[in-house]
Amino acid sequence: MSNQQVVQTRGIYHGLPVYPSSIKGLTAIITGANGISGNYMLRVLTQNPERWTKTYCLSRRPPAIPNGLPKNAEHIPLDFLKDKEEIARVLREKGVQADYVFFYSYVQAQPKEGKGLWSDAKEMCRVNVALLKNFCDALPLANIKPKRIMLQTGAKNYGIHLGPAVTPQEEHHPRVTLEPNFYYPQEDYLDNFCTKQGIQWTLAMPSYILGAVPDTAMNLIYPLGIYAAVTKHLGQRLDSSKLNAYLEEWAVLTPRPRASGLIPWIRRRLLGGGFWPKFAAWYGLEYTRPVMDESVYKHIMTTPYDPPPRGFGPPATYRMRFTLVEWARREDVGRAWDEILDKYGERIKGAKRFKDMDVERIFAFADGSLAGGTLDMSMNKCIREVLGEFSELRMLPPIE
Repeated sequence: MSNQQVVQTRGIYHGLPVYPSSIKGLTAIITGANGISGNYMLRVLTQNPERWTKTYCLSRRPPAIPNGLPKNAEHIPLDFLKDKEEIARVLREKGVQADYVFFYSYVQAQPKEGKGLWSDAKEMCRVNVALLKNFCDALPLANIKPKRIMLQTGAKNYGIHLGPAVTPQEEHHPRVTLEPNFYYPQEDYLDNFCTKQGIQWTLAMPSYILGAVPDTAMNLIYPLGIYAAVTKHLGQRLDSSKLNAYLEEWAVLTPRPRASGLIPWIRRRLLGGGFWPKFAAWYGLEYTRPVMDESVYKHIMTTPYDPPPRGFGPPATYRMRFTLVEWARREDVGRAWDEILDKYGERIKGAKRFKDMDVERIFAFADGSLAGGTLDMSMNKCIREVLGEFSELRMLPPIE
């Protein structure tokens, strides 16, 4: 019997597995279906209605799918901060059953005053562990026993948000305990729950997650798209979640140990010198290289721990001439974005004016991700695809 894996290509995604036709008639639950990861997992599963005959989307708001929710998908509004009995009641009433669960639910706690996005680590632990626990505890009450639960956490598992971390990052690396991290109690809880219930589980830890959906807590590409569109409008110089979904579908359908973890792919670091020229070209913009004169850098950020997560060396220092948050607060930028919205009208009716945006949240995440001038992404084509999808959602002007 051959052990060779047949693969296929879908658009820009290559080397995707081809599954046996015998794998069919499956049901799935996707939690957090209105977020980036849940939205793209829904798109991937519903590409194969014979394999995935029914997908239940559990989230407070329905997922934004450009052509509407597929026929083999059903949205059930649920808040996992409710108690397990209430969640179980809704699942029973809707007749939900699932062979597999993809858990993406996430709540972004309010940061501490003047601090970074994940600064209230204790509150992040409290609320996000509650999401997972309330949902899982409701499953046996609703007579739902999946074969496997896929929990997606992320690269903060290795402390990359706290300073320089060990590279390459591998599944066996020890936990970073410089401050609380909700990934760890989530993993411990799921391991204990699945052991008691006789359920398999898998952990996925991707890095930056690229995708086009409205109102997500963390989205790197949307603020970059706004920045490029406004810069072009002002005539100035420019100073993939779907891949995760394909991999996580493979992870639940491929025989693996009962409890297993994986990092979705080897991350290729794209320096500003590699990504920035391509990004500028998409929008027909001129661009500049980083300036070597340190006197022009107004914002200097140093990571908080010495030694950093990797256990040796100094903290990291990042230098920026400006932040996207302060850029977005400029009057000329706000006027330019209003003019763009007026110019394109219905074509970008899904976009908000800056006065109606949570500017601090939307642009601060991009500032943190771009600190140091690096992007940790799989491919430029993925970024280009996501910008196009934001245009389809009418949240950005088209790339012309």
